[in-house]
Amino acid sequence: MSSPPFVTSRNVGSMIVLLLCVACPGTCSADSSQPNIVLIVSDDQTYTDFGFMGHTRVQTPHLDALARQSAVFTNGYVPSSVCRPSLVSILTGLYPHQHGVYFNHPPPGFAKLTRSPEIGKQQFDDFRAKAADSIRDLPTLPRLLAANGYRCLQTGKFWEGHYRTAGFTDGMTTAEPSGGKYGDKVLANGDIVAHGNGDHGLAIGRETMNPIKNFVSQDSDQPFFVWYAPFLPHTPHDSPEQFRAIYDDRDDVGDHERPYFAAISQFDDTVGQLLKFLDQHEKRDNTLIVFVVDNGWQPDANRFVAARTEWDHTKKSKRAPFDAGLRTPILFAWPGKVVASKHDAPVSSIDLLPTILSAASIPAKQNFAGEDLWDVVTGKRRPAKNRPVFGAIYPGDASELGNPSADVAYRWVRQGPHKLIVPQTRHGKPAWNNYANSAVLYDVQSDPWETTNLIDDPMRKQDVQRLNDLLDRWWTPLLR
Repeated sequence: MSSPPFVTSRNVGSMIVLLLCVACPGTCSADSSQPNIVLIVSDDQTYTDFGFMGHTRVQTPHLDALARQSAVFTNGYVPSSVCRPSLVSILTGLYPHQHGVYFNHPPPGFAKLTRSPEIGKQQFDDFRAKAADSIRDLPTLPRLLAANGYRCLQTGKFWEGHYRTAGFTDGMTTAEPSGGKYGDKVLANGDIVAHGNGDHGLAIGRETMNPIKNFVSQDSDQPFFVWYAPFLPHTPHDSPEQFRAIYDDRDDVGDHERPYFAAISQFDDTVGQLLKFLDQHEKRDNTLIVFVVDNGWQPDANRFVAARTEWDHTKKSKRAPFDAGLRTPILFAWPGKVVASKHDAPVSSIDLLPTILSAASIPAKQNFAGEDLWDVVTGKRRPAKNRPVFGAIYPGDASELGNPSADVAYRWVRQGPHKLIVPQTRHGKPAWNNYANSAVLYDVQSDPWETTNLIDDPMRKQDVQRLNDLLDRWWTPLLR
C-alpha cells in the first residue's frame, strides 16, 4: 500500500485555479442539488461513552437519535490521539506525516513559548504562524467546498491561525486574543495572546450557539458547510448545574466520572440545539450530518490534579497508541440518501473528506489517503472487512518543523481483529511516554482494552509479519 507524498505549501502548484475560485466566487457556481454539510467533532471523548455505543450510564439522547438515522461505523479511528494533528487530518484527508501538522505546539514547545520572559506576543504569534503554514495552501475540505460554491463556517477548535488559513469563508477564530473564558493565554512577560487552539471559537457550545444559528438562517441560494468542533467535553469540566444534576445522585457513577459525564451531556445538548436550528429553517432534509471524535479521553480515579481541581485522563487514552485514545464512532446522516445501518469494519477519519466530496458531487482531483465511503453509507456496497487502518503518535511539542520522522514515537496498524503497535526508540532510550518498549500485538476484538500482549505467541507470528509489512509500506520514517 503506497501513500501520498509528504505535502507542503511549497509543492501544491495545482491549487492556483482552486484558489482563484475561492477569491472570486463568481467564477464557480453551486450545484442546486448539493447538500448542506454539518461536521460535528467531539473533543476528548472515548468511543465507548455514548448511549448508542452501548454505554448505560452516560446520557446522550440527541446523539442517540441521530445515530438511529445514520450509517454508523463503530470501529472508526483517528490517526493520532491528540487534537491538532487529528483535526488537520479531518480537514485534509491526509495523515499527520503527510500534511505536516504532527504536533500541538511548534518549537520551542508550549512551556518555553509561554514561560520565557524574552518571548512576547509578536514572537509567539510568529512561531505559531510558521507552524500553520503547512495547511495554508493544501486542498482542505472547506477550501474545496468554497471553490464549488459553498459558504463555509468555522467554529470551535481550530489550531491553524485565522479561519481563512484553512479556506473557510466565515469563522470565529482569528488568532488574536478574544477576552473569552477559554481561548487566551498570559505569557511570562505579561502579554496576552490567543492560546492557539481556537481563541474566540471556543465560545461555541460553552457560551453561545448564535454564530451557527445566524449562519444557518441566512437567506442564501448557496449551500453551506458548518465546522462545529466545540471545546466539549474537553476539560475544564465546568458544566452548568443542569448537566451536573443528571449524575449527582447516581450511585453507579464515580466521583471521577461525574464532571466528565456532565460535560458529555452538555455537548449532547448543544448537538440537539444545532439540529433544532436545521429543523426550524427546514434545512434538515437537505443536510448531510457527519460526526466524529478528535481523540479519546477517560477519567482516571487515581489522578486528581488538585491545582486544577480536575481529574486527569488515564495513561491509555489521550495521547496514547491504544484504542481508548484512537477509536471513535463515525456517523453519516442524510434523510432519504443515507441508509440507517451499523458497520463494524474499521474505517478512518481520513475517509471523511473524500466521502463528503462524493456526497456533494465534487470530483476529487487530488490524491487523498482515505477511502470514499459514500457507496457504503448509501447502501450500495459493504465496507471492506480486511482493510488496514493506520496511525502514528508524536509528542505534543515538535522538535522541528517539516520532519515528522524526527519526532514519531509509535506507529500502529489495525487489520481485522489484530492491532500492532511499534515504538520508535532512539539511541537506546524508551519511546516517548513509555507506552511500550517493544512491539506489541493485541486482538482488539476479544480484548478491546488491550490488556494481553500476543507478540510472543508462536501462533501469531505470521500476523505480526504481515502487519509489520503493512506498516512499513504505509510509512517508514527516515531515522537519523
